[in-house]
Amino acid sequence: MAAPVYDTLILSDLHLGADISRAREALHVLQENCYTRLILLGDIFADLNFGRLKKEHWKFLGYIRKLSNPKRKIEVVWVEGNHDHGLTEIMSHLVGVRVYQEYQWNYMGLRHIAVHGHQFDTFVVKNVRFNYWCGTLLYLQLQKWDSNKKTLTRFLDRLGTRWQRLSEKVAEGALAHAKHHQAARIFCGHTHAALRKSEHGVDYFNSGSWIDENPTYITVGEGGVHIHEYVDRPEAPEHELDSRDDRDFADSELLDFADEAALICDRDQDAKSLSQ
Repeated sequence: MAAPVYDTLILSDLHLGADISRAREALHVLQENCYTRLILLGDIFADLNFGRLKKEHWKFLGYIRKLSNPKRKIEVVWVEGNHDHGLTEIMSHLVGVRVYQEYQWNYMGLRHIAVHGHQFDTFVVKNVRFNYWCGTLLYLQLQKWDSNKKTLTRFLDRLGTRWQRLSEKVAEGALAHAKHHQAARIFCGHTHAALRKSEHGVDYFNSGSWIDENPTYITVGEGGVHIHEYVDRPEAPEHELDSRDDRDFADSELLDFADEAALICDRDQDAKSLSQ
C-alpha cells in the first residue's frame, strides 16, 4: 500500500546541541513520511552555542534546507520556542524557512494553531535569565556527567515536568487561547510530554520531544490527528542512507554549512554591537 500523504507533520523540542538530542531518529521520520507541510514547533536548539552541534545535528538542519527548496513543494514552518530565541532569525536565513511566534492554517474547514507553549508557562516567562543559567546550562552539563544512556538526565526532565504540573498548565492556557481565536485544534510542545486533551469543542495536542527514550511526533491528515511514537529500528548502512534521494550531506558539505552558519552568526553579532 502507498504511504499516506499527510497535510502536516509536526515535531518539537529536538534540542540540537544537547547530548540527549535524537536528531538522527528525527531525520529518519522526516525522510520516511510524506507530507505537504512541516512544522518545527520550537526548541529545535538547546541554546545559542553552535559549537555544541554534532554531525547528526548539522545533517538534520541540512535536510531542512533541502526541504525548503520550492521544487520540493513542501511548506516548512518554524515556530520559535524559548530555547530558540536569538537563533531563529539566523537559522531561518540559513535554511530558508520563515519563523513565526504563532502559526495558523485551515484544513478541512477547521482552524488550526501551532504555538510552542512556553507562553503559557509563567515561570519561564518571568524568569528568562534564571531559567537559562540554572536550567539550560546546568542541564547540558549534567548530560555530560551522565551515563551513555542518559538515564538520570531524562528522569530529571520528566520529574521537572510533573513537579511543575507543566502539562496541565500549558494545556489549560492553550485551550483558552484556541477558544479565544475560534480554532478547533491547537498544537504545542515545550512540556516534553505528548498529550491529547479536548474541552468545549477544542482539541489540544502536545507533540512531546526528541530528547526522551520514546520520542513522539504528530501527523494531521484526512484520517484525523495522530500522535506517533518513534520505534527504534536497526540502522541502515551509511552508504544506503546516502543513496536515498541524496538525503545526507557529505562531510565537506557539512563543514561548509557549519562555516556559513558561523559567518552569519558573527555578522548578526557585529550588527547588534554597532547598533548599541
